Parts: sequence; structure tokens; C-alpha cells
Amino acid sequence: MLRLPEFKYFQPRSLKQAARALADVGADAMLVAGGTDVYPKMKRGQFTPRNLISLKLLRELKGIRQSKDGLWIGAGESLTAVSSHRLIAKHFPALAHAAESVSTPQLRNMGTIGGNVLVDTRCNYYDQTFFWRQAVGFCMKKDGDICLVAPGSAKCLAIASSDTAPVLVSLGVEAILMGPRGERRCKLAELYRDDGIDYSAKAHDEILKGLLIPRQSLGRRNAYLKLRRRGSFDFPILGVAAALDIDDRGECRDATVVLTAVASAPKTVIEATSLLQGKKITLELIAAVSDAAAKIAHPLDNADLDYWYRKRMAKVFTQRVLAQVAGLEPAGN
Repeated sequence: MLRLPEFKYFQPRSLKQAARALADVGADAMLVAGGTDVYPKMKRGQFTPRNLISLKLLRELKGIRQSKDGLWIGAGESLTAVSSHRLIAKHFPALAHAAESVSTPQLRNMGTIGGNVLVDTRCNYYDQTFFWRQAVGFCMKKDGDICLVAPGSAKCLAIASSDTAPVLVSLGVEAILMGPRGERRCKLAELYRDDGIDYSAKAHDEILKGLLIPRQSLGRRNAYLKLRRRGSFDFPILGVAAALDIDDRGECRDATVVLTAVASAPKTVIEATSLLQGKKITLELIAAVSDAAAKIAHPLDNADLDYWYRKRMAKVFTQRVLAQVAGLEPAGN
């Protein structure tokens, strides 16, 4: 049986108290909300904080509400609450589906949207017990100095593993962070780095307070598809999110397609916008965008199933998700 190591536990009653505790404790601290990723990784020796600061009781991180600026989602809302919320189900079915596809019902009841947005990157050689990693030789992500996926790589190639992140990026979501310098807002896409270790641009002393889906995204058609071996529980080994602004004539005014689990950060298919914008969506256009998605997808031997198959599925799933959003029947694959 794997056991948690010793640690000090802080349970602040306000966001201000949490920020102060994080500043006081320093680099030896980690934030924890639902704990569905933090606690297992502490048991396996991947996370080694000496102090945990709980965000569980913070009311400032709760709530899903519509305002003149858009739809606010508190970072502390559970994945279950996000997946079942009336406004999200109505306007952002991609987000509801992505949140519902995370893990199991029990873990979705505990896990938060903020935790999923900032969840650690994954790799076959990293997501193992301490004893397994010790036996094969530690990797650079924890305790070692080489990437076991690609020994010649200068950086860690662990992959982004969030289901909700690609959907939120496709919708142009803004992240609201609280730190010692006050509140900071930025595009969620700017919080990700394509580096398996240093994958988040959030400062250590900042707390994700909430996510704002901008008002202009309310009319966008959106969808998310996830590839995994089992129909439940598994992390994505490929995810494709699409958000399209289509007018009454069927012409695309704007389009965003984002992949996950093909790099260390959500990967936007830049060509999707230029190929689709200002045009009526056809199966031929969808095929061109799907080719562009497959071109930028570079899966490695760091997740389940063969990497050549995952690359091929990047094309297939992009075709399917765009056809779904556009209301077309995808070509046979």
C-alpha cells in the first residue's frame, strides 16, 4: 500500500488568507483543491511538498454565473457541477462533455475545473511508482536528467493531459489569477508552455481564481472528442476541440481548433482559421483542416496506444469534430 508522506496542512478561510499563506511558506508549498491528482502523486513520490494549502473552503472560487462580460466559472467548482450546469450544457456542450469525460463520477465529484486546467503533464515513464521509476532509471521530469521517451531531447516531452483545457482555449477563455501583486487576467492559452516540466506560466505564488468565457463566444458552435482506450476513467491520448462562429448563411466567420495530448501544451491548429474563415464549410475544407491538424501532431511513445495510430487519429477526430459542429456527415475513415 502506498502511503502519503508527512506534510503540514493549511486550511485558509479566504482567498486573501490563502495567498498570504502561500507567500509565507514559499517554494515548499503546493495548492490543493480536490486533491485527485496531488495526493496520488505525493504517494508515488512525484510531488514532494512539505506544506499543502487547501483551497477547498474558499467561497471566492465558487459559482457559475452569467454577466455582461460572459460566463464566469469559479476555479473551485467541481467537474460534476461544470458538466451538469444548465448554462454550460446549453451554450458550451463541448465543455460539458469534456468535464464529464474526466475520470470517474467519484473523482469528478472531488476534482475541480481549476485543477483540471492546470493538471500535471503525463508520461508512461513518469506516471509510475517511485520503485518502478527507480528500477528503470529516473527521468528528467523527476529525479533524473534524461528524457526516457527521447534521450537526445533537451527538454521533457511529457504531454498535456487536461480534457477541459483545449475546449476553454478554443473558446478564448480568460484566466483570472490572484497573487501578492493583486489580480491578473490573461488569455488561458498564455498560461501554457510546451515543456513537460515547466508547463505552466502561472507564477508559484498565484492562485487561479476563475475562468471567464467571453460573451462573444456564446454564439459559437462547439464540440469536443476524446480518444482513449477505455470508455471511462482514462486520460486523453488525443483530444480535439473546435469552436466555430457560423452565420445564418452557413458561412464561417471565425474558427478555432485545438488539440491536446500531442504536445506538452494544448496545440492550436493555426491553419484552421485561415482555411475556414469567410467560407462555407464543406467536407473538402474539413479534410484540408484535418490534414493540417495531423501535420502539427507529433505523438511520441509517452502515452497509451501506438504513436503512429494517435497521429492518424488526429486527422480522423478533427474531421469528425468539425463535421459535428458544421452539421455535416463526415467522409468514411
